[in-house]
Amino acid sequence: GTFELLEAARAYPPKHMLLASTSSAYGANTDMPYQETVKADHQMSFYAATKKSTENMAHSYAHLFDLPITMFRFFTVYGPWGRPDMALFKFTKAILEDKPIDVYNYGDMKRDFTYVEDLVHAIRLLIDAVPVRPENGEVEEGDSLSPVAPYRVVNIGNNDAVQLVDFIEAIENATGKKTERNLMPMQAGDVPATWADASLLKRLTGYAPQTAVPEGVASFVRWYRQYYNA
Repeated sequence: GTFELLEAARAYPPKHMLLASTSSAYGANTDMPYQETVKADHQMSFYAATKKSTENMAHSYAHLFDLPITMFRFFTVYGPWGRPDMALFKFTKAILEDKPIDVYNYGDMKRDFTYVEDLVHAIRLLIDAVPVRPENGEVEEGDSLSPVAPYRVVNIGNNDAVQLVDFIEAIENATGKKTERNLMPMQAGDVPATWADASLLKRLTGYAPQTAVPEGVASFVRWYRQYYNA
């Protein structure tokens, strides 16, 4: 699918092509917060591997056809209108229905939860941050701009690693209900923690996501109750 989009862009070049990747591309890296300039070669899931592959494909098109491309690495996006199979939806539904929830790695997990409105605002600002092929291959320190193409990778995250149990407590507080937790081992292909270094985003746009988890979760639960009449 990404190849077809890149072929379309080659035929009809856009002013700036923006594609979604994932924080999962960092894979087995343990040095946090994750910076876009670190090596990311050990993806832990096939999903992450496909996303890293699309980054590589996009870079080659940017180099060969001078297409300005920015790849976004999203960090655990949550909020209204999200996917019902994701943790926040499943947890909220179960808690409101007085059902237990499955908590992986026995609750010892951290995520850089990023509220959807912050994500959208960051994307809108990055539209105007068009990468330019650097002269003489020189790139400023801390910038993920390619030395040979108008191509850049940008983290979009809240710049904060939050414990999963704290995220669950925020849902309980927003719903006014406690839940039973089924503590489970780690799922294959998952990672114990993610944490974005969002300094490049701030440098390019002057903006950094800032919605705290309790605030974002409460907003989601209000939407959920209204939308599903729960």
